[in-house]
Amino acid sequence: MSDAIDVQPDSVLDVKGLCCPMPVVKSKKAMDTIEVGQVLEIVGTDPGSKGDIPAWAKRAGHEFLGSKEDGDVFHFFVKKGK
Repeated sequence: MSDAIDVQPDSVLDVKGLCCPMPVVKSKKAMDTIEVGQVLEIVGTDPGSKGDIPAWAKRAGHEFLGSKEDGDVFHFFVKKGK
């Protein structure tokens, strides 16, 4: 995980407190509400998301831009593709 990422998201999704598979389910729904090329920041606390979010983004045709950790909180940045 990189703490050097500096991305301005177009939308922020708070999934703190939710466990697998809900962060991915809610991320998919949030992606449907933004335009191609926009960036979604997903903020969560489930350690499993560190693998789940990048894998989902790739499968879904989006670009995983990176992530950062702030204590027990994870920030993921995904650019909408297609």
